[in-house]
Parts: sequence; structure tokens; C-alpha cells
Amino acid sequence: MKLSTRVLLSVIIGLVLLTVLFVSFHTVFLGLIVDYWWYSSLDYQGYFWLRTFYKYLIPGGVTLCFLFIFFSNFWIASRFIGINTPQSDNNQNNFLSPSKQLIKKFQTGSLAVYFPLSLIMSVIVALPFHYHWEKAILYFFAPSAGISDPMFNFDISFYMFSLPIYQLIQIQLFGITLFLFIAVAFLYWLEHRVFEKLQSYPKGVKIHLGIMAILLGIYVVLGFLLERFNLVFNDNHEPVFFGPGFVEVSYQIPMIWMSIFAFLLMASSLAFLYFSHGKKGRKRSAVLSIIFLLTLGLKNTDFIPGLIDQFIVQPNPVSTEKTFMRYNTEATLAAYALDNIKTVDFKPTLTPLDDLLSWEGEKNLDNVPLWDRGLLKDVYFQLQGLRPYYSFLKVSEDRYLINDTLKQVNLSAREINTSRLPQAAQNWENIHLRYTHGFGAVMTPAAQIGGQPQQWFLRDLELSSPVDISIKNPEIFYGLENYSYAIEPNDLEIAGITGNKIESTGNSSVNTRGIPIHSLFHKLLFSIYFRDERIFFSVNVSTDSRMKIHRNIIKRIDQLAPYLYLDSDPYLVISNGNLYWIQDAYTLSNQYPISRRSIARFKSYGKEQAVSFNYIRNSVKILVNAYTGKTDFYIADPDDPIVKAYDRAYPGFFKSLTELPPSLNQHLRYPRDMFYQQMHIYKSYHQAAPDLFYQQAETWGFPELESKQLKPYYLTTAFHDCDNKQQFVLLTLMTPVNLDNLSAFATAGTLDTEKCNETYKPTITLYKVKKDIQLNGPVQISALIDQDPVISEQLTLWGQHGSTVVRGRMILLPVGNTVLYLQPIYLISTKTEIPELARVIVANGNEMVMHKSATEAFKQLQVKLGATSALIYPELDKKPAKSISFPTSMP
Repeated sequence: MKLSTRVLLSVIIGLVLLTVLFVSFHTVFLGLIVDYWWYSSLDYQGYFWLRTFYKYLIPGGVTLCFLFIFFSNFWIASRFIGINTPQSDNNQNNFLSPSKQLIKKFQTGSLAVYFPLSLIMSVIVALPFHYHWEKAILYFFAPSAGISDPMFNFDISFYMFSLPIYQLIQIQLFGITLFLFIAVAFLYWLEHRVFEKLQSYPKGVKIHLGIMAILLGIYVVLGFLLERFNLVFNDNHEPVFFGPGFVEVSYQIPMIWMSIFAFLLMASSLAFLYFSHGKKGRKRSAVLSIIFLLTLGLKNTDFIPGLIDQFIVQPNPVSTEKTFMRYNTEATLAAYALDNIKTVDFKPTLTPLDDLLSWEGEKNLDNVPLWDRGLLKDVYFQLQGLRPYYSFLKVSEDRYLINDTLKQVNLSAREINTSRLPQAAQNWENIHLRYTHGFGAVMTPAAQIGGQPQQWFLRDLELSSPVDISIKNPEIFYGLENYSYAIEPNDLEIAGITGNKIESTGNSSVNTRGIPIHSLFHKLLFSIYFRDERIFFSVNVSTDSRMKIHRNIIKRIDQLAPYLYLDSDPYLVISNGNLYWIQDAYTLSNQYPISRRSIARFKSYGKEQAVSFNYIRNSVKILVNAYTGKTDFYIADPDDPIVKAYDRAYPGFFKSLTELPPSLNQHLRYPRDMFYQQMHIYKSYHQAAPDLFYQQAETWGFPELESKQLKPYYLTTAFHDCDNKQQFVLLTLMTPVNLDNLSAFATAGTLDTEKCNETYKPTITLYKVKKDIQLNGPVQISALIDQDPVISEQLTLWGQHGSTVVRGRMILLPVGNTVLYLQPIYLISTKTEIPELARVIVANGNEMVMHKSATEAFKQLQVKLGATSALIYPELDKKPAKSISFPTSMP
């Protein structure tokens, strides 16, 4: 080879290697290095290495297994190819016939041909395991759930963790074994029958093919056995019930066993025929093959199941499907954590005045959430934005102890949004070094008096508070905005805000969290990672600077734990002078046997998507410090087998909820998305008796006002337990399907009502209205408000004076054995577009009052009800207010 040719070849090889290294560095190693630095900054470096290890070990191990299977079979085949071909020396190889040369290539090509081919095929076959390695983790670390399914008496964990893996393995093994069997048999046939013209195969060939045929038979039988378990996810009986029924148990399962039996008979006959060289058992094999195919056809046909359903099931639906409907209701209630609901028979009183007089009205009405979150966000932005680059993305609802009284409040973080800066100010230095964080929060009481200026518990950039709420670290580096990376601290001279005073400061923050930028190497790698050379050349980025990335808390949590499904309502908490975000997270599965499936949208694995599930738990509470970015994961449901498996796989990553500081523990709440999904199921599954479940005569629905469904809302009130201690609960209303009267209302809270302490114990209580009593629902109350001449006249008058009248959500407030409805009225001026709380309507039955103050409206309603009661029940003596005993709890 000429020197110039060698040099050119060396240059080409060098360029190829450099290209490979460059691409590998950019696509794999650079991201891996930055991720490791980020995980280390959060003290999660051990968790990082474990996830990386699992991510590559599982698909890598599966690839090696399949590589061994492919290569060993090809290698064995190569030992039997050309065994009858005369050996020739190297000088004679060039004079072999084309067929002999092909045989030689197959015989000697184990490394040159079979290894690359086996590697490519093993990578392709192992791809599903690359995408489902998280499922493999659950399989290896899954605990026993301690609950068995009623059909096959297998532990629930078998269906949730093992069955998906077994099915995936069975499909892959059957596929590759069938492919290998065909490929190897073709090689043998090609050599022994086409090229060598031999009449019989060597003994080793028969053994090899026989073993592969036996493995194929095993995988087929395994497929039939696994098929039985799919029946617990049968949806043929929807919308009546979910899961297997009479047809599946009496026909499908026996047909599966008959298919296995017929297949084994056919396989045995074919094996006998094979080893007898086709001389004995041909007719028997043909007959058994036909029987197997007929059995397979009968198993998969809909004709016979249709006849059974038409002539046996449909004439007797309850008696034939009773057991299976009970299986479905019990499994569904357990899967959605609805099997321990506390039920209270709610019988409305005919004399509501007694309840109203004995009720601590002022105390409880001070916590009625009169402000709608959507409108309040506009108020916050107009009155407390204060700078064009500040925004309020979400209004949180919570309760705080203010002046020794539990108060329900609304609060929102004042976050930074650099897209609101003037175009000339939207440059690299401003976005990444100067405007890097929001500042403080605002807080208002949930209940206010209409027609008066907004009352504030926390306001302005001074963070002034008349109720002594203080924040020592008001900077918000991590929040809900779509934040880019920030470099803090830096050497930029920044006009910083301290109170209402603007001063020039060198380092704008003492926040030490983030990835240290200790050297030029760090600056260089970050410049390459973000494809921004200004990071490297900026003189304002010092060795004390830290890179803050993943600053949106949703993306931050998803980066750390993508396998958790996130609630759509993270909320802000002020505790011990710090701002925190609390994010509820769920574990979901669609593999809970005989449980009805739902579809809802959740954020997980980097995107919001519709998820099908039939098991849900609020297993994790996530705490993110808005200032430092420190992120902690607390197990809220230690009985959940999914979070148990992750806790075993990642020891030390999850913490016990008992480790959460008490000042934060008292701000935990029942998540809204979870409660909505539970009640969506319970509105039909509360009819647990099979005959009632089949009739669906008492199915409920969620009421709608102005074509909008009434969603659950947070309410702080007393429920006559724990010494009338006020509780922060979610409340939702339910009405009969296609009717508007109230059937039930449910509350969900976290207070342990047995011990009456602050121990976190999620509980749902259902208040079920007696069926023989009519109680107005929110739609009926809304219609009565429209018919009230005084109220409707006032609303019309406001609308004629240049204001938009907005009626807020309908709020049900339980008062002993009476229910009050409250509806706020807002006015939005066409000039300022700032919503204003104008009035509050308080209603009971057919009586209603509108006033600026909910307390005054309540008092006027008492007077009105007293007058009405005297007219309707003149025989009733005027008795002093009596104490009310709460309805007896039902198991």
C-alpha cells in the first residue's frame, strides 16, 4: 500500500473516530455529566447512579441474554453444516463450486457473520425492555399486597407487577424461538437437501431442532396460561360491570384448558411422527391437529358465547352475574381507596331555625371561600403585580392560625416572567443574571365583606402583614413559571429590592444551592450544554456562582421521579419564614384485577397525557423549597405496594411522612384530582348490592350550573366532632342523574377524627340525604335566586350601569341537619376590569337573603326563617336554642 494511501486512510479513520466521540459526548456523556452535577447538588448522587444503573443494566442484560440465545443457536447450526463435505486445504478453496463455497461460509462464519447478525437481532428484540425498564424495577422489588383476587386467588401484586413482565417475556421468547427455528431449519434444509442431496439429517441436527420445538411448545402453553389472567381485565360487560362474567367462567376458561390439552396431544403426536421418520402416526397427527385448530376456533369465536349470553344470561342477569358484579364492586372500591368511606344518613330538619340559632355562625362564615380563584388571580395581578415582570400564576387555598383562630386564606406567589419585560430588555444578561427570581407572596382571607376594599393578610414588596406573617427568604427561584437557567450569585451590579427601597448590591443572593461553577472547565461544559458561549466569556460569572437549572417545579420533580403522576394543583405554603411548594403525587396502575378503568389527564414522564388506570393512591407528598430548590419526597401512603417497590429500589430517596416538620404537616390537604376521580367512581359504585348495582336506580351525577360542572372546593368549618374543631376539607355535591335535587354531599379531609390530633389521616365522609326527602340542589337554588324579585332587580340594575355581573360558584355549607347555600356576586368594571366582591346570597330552602356581609345575610335569614316558621308552624312553642346531636355514623 502506498504511503499516501495509508495517510489518507488514517485521516479518514481519525475523522470517523472524532465524529463518533463528538456525537457520543454531546448525546450521552455531556448530559450525563450535567445530570450528575445537578443530582449531587441536591444530595441525590446515590439515587442518580442507581437510576442510571437500572436504566442500562436491565436492557443491557436482556440484550446479552438474547445475544447468547441467537449466537449459540447459529454456532450450533454451523457445527452441523458441511459435516459431509470433504475437507479441502486453502489452495483448493478457490476451486470449490458456488454451493460448496456457500456451505463453507456458513460453516466458518460464526464470528464474521453470526455474531453481528445476532447482535443486531438481540438489540431489536430487547428494545421493549429498554422502554419498559421501570416495569422491570417494580417486578424485581415488588412486595406482596396482602390482597388476593377472587377469581384465581393470586396476590394483587402478581397482576400489577409480574403479569406484564411475564407476558412481555413470553411474547419475545416465542417470537425469537420461532424465528430461530425457521432460520436454523432453513439452513439445515439448504445444506442437507439442496446442496448435499442427503436423505436424512444427522442426529445432532434432530436434537437441536427437537429442543427448539419443545421450547416453542412450552411458550405456547405459557401463553395460554397467561391468557386466563387477562379475563380479569375483560370489558365486554361494560357499562353494566367490569371484569369476567358468567360467559367467561363457564365457557372461556374451560376452552383455554381444552386448548392446552389439545395442543399437548397434537405436539406429542407430531414429535412421535418426527422421530419415527414420518412412518407412523400421520393420520393421528392430522386428526389431532384438526381438533386443536377447531378448539382454537371455538375459543376465539363469539357465536357460542353469544348464544350463552342470549339464552342464559340476559333472561336472568342478576342471578347469573350476581357474584361477578360483587367482585367488581368490591375490587373497584378497594382500588380507588373507597372501601373505608364513613357514611352518615343526613335527614334535613323541618325547623332549620333551631340549627341556625345554635350554630357558631360568625366563626364559620369567616372561612367560607367567597372568592373564586380565577377572579382573584386577576385582582392580585392588578393590585399587587407592582412591576411589569411579576405575575401570579395560581391561587392556592389553605388554612393558617391567625390570632389564635383557624382562618381559610387564599395566597399566591409573586413570580417573575421575563417575557413581560420590554423587548429591548430581553437580553441574555437580564434574563439569566439579573431578573432571576420572583419576590414574596400575597395572602387574603377567603371570606370578605362585599363593596369594601380588599383585605390583605400579606401584601406589597415590603411584605407587610397586619397578622404577623413573616418571610425571611422571599426570593422565589423555583416556581410554576417557565423558568430558564439562572446563574446566582454573580458579580453583576444589580438594583435589588429590599422592602420599598432600591439599593445597589454586588451579589443579589446568598443562596448557595445549585451546581457550583468552580472552574473554566465547568463554564466550558455549561456553554456547550446550553449552546451559549456567553456563559464562558461573561466576566460576571465567578467561581462563587452556581448554575440553577430545572427551576419549574413540575419539570424539576419530573426530572427526579418521572414515574410519579402529579396532581394539577401544586400549592404554596408559608412556614417558618420560608416559601414552599407542596405537590401531591400519585401512583397509578391499570392492572388491578376486576376494577373498572378510568381515564384522566396527569403529568408524568415529561408531558401531560391521558392515562388509563384502575388503581390510584396519593402515595407521595413532595416538598420544594422555593428559595433553595431543595426537593424532598415523603411517603404519604405506606401501604401502597407501588411506592413500597420504589422505596426498595431506591433506598434513602423517599422519607417517612413523620419526618416532615409539624409546621408543614398541618398544611397537608386532601388532593383535589384524587377526590374528583374517587367520587366519579363512587357515584355509581356506592350501590354495592348486586341487584341495586344492576338497576343503577340511585346513580348520582355532578350538578352543572351554566353548563359548567361544579367541582370540589375547599372549606373550613366544624362538623360537630372533636369538640367542634374546625376542619379543612374538600366538599363536593351529587344529585340524581337527570334530576336537580341534592342526593348527597361528600367531604374529604386529613384530620384524624378518632384521635382528634394533627396526624395525617385521609378520610372521606359521605352525607347521604334520605331518599324520601326532597332537598334543593344548587341548580334549583340558582333558579329560585333568578325568581327572587329583589335580587334579580338589583342584578339587572348593576348590569345597566356599565358593570359586568358575575355570579360565583354555589357553596354548600352544612349546619347541623340544615344546609345553607352561599353564592358570591362579583362586579367587573368595564374601565378597570378589576373584579370586586359586591354581595353574598345566603339561601335555605325557598328563603334567601342578599347582603354585603355573609354574617349579616345569615342573621337576616334567621329572622326571615323565624317569621316563616311562625306562619307555617304556629303550634310550635318558642323554645331556646338547643344543642344539636350529629347524625349517627353508619359503618
